Amino acid sequence: MAGFIPFALVLGAQATQKGLSAVEVPLMTGLNFGGGSEFSAVDLWTSPPHVLLIVAVTFLINSRHLLMGAALTPYLQHLTKRKVFAALFLMCDESWALGLADARKRKQAPQLSLPYYFSVAFGLYLTWVVFTALGAMLGPKLGDIEAYGFGIAFPAVFLVLLRGMWPGWRAARPWLVSLLVAALTFLLVPGAWYVAAGALSGLVAAYILSENA
Repeated sequence: MAGFIPFALVLGAQATQKGLSAVEVPLMTGLNFGGGSEFSAVDLWTSPPHVLLIVAVTFLINSRHLLMGAALTPYLQHLTKRKVFAALFLMCDESWALGLADARKRKQAPQLSLPYYFSVAFGLYLTWVVFTALGAMLGPKLGDIEAYGFGIAFPAVFLVLLRGMWPGWRAARPWLVSLLVAALTFLLVPGAWYVAAGALSGLVAAYILSENA
């Protein structure tokens, strides 16, 4: 949750600099709850906004949630649909990684622990909404908040998550393929296509490597 605070402030400040109000920012972050897509939406925001472009890019970036939800499926069988929908609404990269790691540790009955998952997920959700709102209120006074170096918090959180889920070099080969393809696509192709390219290449690599194992 502490790692959420810096880039939540950055997003809130950037959003107000693009013309969103201190009410609209937490409304956006509370309804969407997807930091990467929200940063892209704010970056693309104009007056009037190009709604179809923003929707398309948001869908593209959030498409990784399709794979994340599929990975959670075996651990959700014991839950009712209402609880599953609530869990998926609160799912972000961090709550997914922590919830999945915790479920896999339960050798007797590998399943998602709702008390653990909801305490993590709701804490992250509340932190994100509150501090994006605070960033929106403080943004005009702080000026360029990225000058304080808060932008490093975003990749730092993902590096910590990666370390916690690291399966070893052999099993991590699809991750490395995904990283390389995403980086090349980011450098060579404009837009947010690197997200889809990284995800698809990782899936293909995982399939090919598993067939050859």
